[in-house]
Amino acid sequence: MLSVSEALSNDSDAIGIGRKGTIDKPYILKAPFWTVDTLFYCIPHEKNDLSFVFSTFQNINWKAMDESTGVPSLSKTAINCVDVIIPSFEEQEKIGCYFSNLDHLITLHQRKLFYGKNTVYHMKFH
Repeated sequence: MLSVSEALSNDSDAIGIGRKGTIDKPYILKAPFWTVDTLFYCIPHEKNDLSFVFSTFQNINWKAMDESTGVPSLSKTAINCVDVIIPSFEEQEKIGCYFSNLDHLITLHQRKLFYGKNTVYHMKFH
């Protein structure tokens, strides 16, 4: 891959999943986004909620689909063989919102813990 001149998506967010190395760490790609040749991406269909699909991706055992002997690797064929049960769009939205809110809450607590431990207090004595 030499260069990229256009975003893969200008309007729709997606889920990225590593093709090499970090195959078990999916993440949200905010539009517009570009990718490299070691990353797959998934833009959910119209009647699929991004947050729900993302939480589903986080619960798939991607390492069990590793096709390498060295650096963990996934193929498009292996990803396309994954079967999941998908509820109605309304249920997806509720489940996706729940897990998205839970992720935000966990992140806030992690930051609070991190900054609480790493805060340096300077005291002035007169």
